[in-house]
Amino acid sequence: MDDEEARTRLLDAAEELFYRHGIQAVGMDRIRTASGVPLKRLYRLFPAKESLVTAYLERRDRRWLTHLRDAVTGTPDPVLAVFDWLAQWFSEPDFRGCAFLNAYGELGAAAPEIVRVHKAELHALLADLTADPALADRLLILTEGATAVAALTPGPEPAHRAREIAELLLRE
Repeated sequence: MDDEEARTRLLDAAEELFYRHGIQAVGMDRIRTASGVPLKRLYRLFPAKESLVTAYLERRDRRWLTHLRDAVTGTPDPVLAVFDWLAQWFSEPDFRGCAFLNAYGELGAAAPEIVRVHKAELHALLADLTADPALADRLLILTEGATAVAALTPGPEPAHRAREIAELLLRE
């Protein structure tokens, strides 16, 4: 196995374990076992747990935002399509809320900068869709609130309710 394959296996294992169980609950040895990558190589690729956490969140950020952009591009109403996409995400069997807010909740000020970057990127995407920064602010709060509610009660309903509110905001 080359370094790229080892890195992918480590990130796959880290994402599954960190997202399901929490960052602090999962040790490097558990990631090594799940990935099948020797401990020496793990620490060569990720010298500290913090570097693995950052890499996991950066990869998730790229994938999450790409999926969201793809879902809204070319739709008749891209703002409302955001909430339709959220409804699908909230319905996934392994949904456990926002990985970035989960990381911040666990790590506080020590959370990697990608947590803040991700939220800024989401805000920028919403601002691009609306061309109205104040509306983008409201939609970000609506998106984050729906995600928090869905983390506690998984399923599409929080996204459907948020979409109804977004429709009202768009009419103002």
